[in-house]
Amino acid sequence: MNAPTSAGADAGAHDLLRLQVRAIRLLAERTHAFELASADGTPLPGFAAGAHVDVHLPGGLVRSYSLAGDPHERTHWLLGVLRETEGRGGSRTLHEQVRVGDFLPVSMPRNAFALVPGAAHTVLLGGGIGITPLKAMAHALAAQGASFELHHCVRSPRHAAFATELRAFVPAGRLHAHCDGGDPSQGLDITALLAHPAAGTHLYYCGPAGFMQACADASRHWPAGSVHFEHFKPPATAAVPATPTGGFEVLLARRGIRLRVEPEQTIVRAIELAGLRVPTSCLSGLCGSCKTDYLEGEVEHNDYILSDDEHRRCMTPCVSRSRSPLLVLDL
Repeated sequence: MNAPTSAGADAGAHDLLRLQVRAIRLLAERTHAFELASADGTPLPGFAAGAHVDVHLPGGLVRSYSLAGDPHERTHWLLGVLRETEGRGGSRTLHEQVRVGDFLPVSMPRNAFALVPGAAHTVLLGGGIGITPLKAMAHALAAQGASFELHHCVRSPRHAAFATELRAFVPAGRLHAHCDGGDPSQGLDITALLAHPAAGTHLYYCGPAGFMQACADASRHWPAGSVHFEHFKPPATAAVPATPTGGFEVLLARRGIRLRVEPEQTIVRAIELAGLRVPTSCLSGLCGSCKTDYLEGEVEHNDYILSDDEHRRCMTPCVSRSRSPLLVLDL
């Protein structure tokens, strides 16, 4: 998974697009589509399937949402948002406070869940609202005439977001809806589906925690580099980093500022207390908003988004820490 490097501590409002909510429509149970466009009709920047944006919401909340539309469509960006009753408030704010005609600051697209080009076949596997990035992938693959199949696992037909849109462009026989009535054992047999990966096949999956674990367990035997996924939140089974016995220092190389990061602090918080800013959204190592290059030091990587190659040069200061007394950041 690859994502562009963060703009750094100076990234701010000037990096945001001011987009108007052009339409809001019901997609499925507790799920709405939000269409964002420029007020004057100016084409929006292009994006690759799998990308997401940070949406700045009323009340100061910032949340990341996948772009679900056709990547070739430049007139608007499409979000699919499930109203989470036990979430952190972002989806409730969108559903309860945002109206057609409102303007929202939105970041440029970032992508840590991109399609690998040249796959012999692609399996897209979505659970619930996890269909959003996979829908964009299906658009791209269909346009290329590529071989793919899309499986959407939901509780019931009324919970299936984008069902009508998907049927309109996914080739016959490649779209599969699986309804389990709330009992995963009555739905798609993910283990059987992923039991025998054909050569050159790539798997992409996204969805809630239990679904993600089922996909991970069923695909452990797949060849390295052929499985790709994106989490909504940190996995329930994720190891909790040990609390450090002491703090460490961070040097912001471009500014020549040296900061102390205490054991109970994140690097992002230490930087904020110094009066500076790092772009953030999830604060969980999931979105890549704060992705930063480091120049010296040994990093304890606690993110769920960067590849092993990126870990050699990048880190997420919202959750990752330093194992060395000094960490030098390219900020």
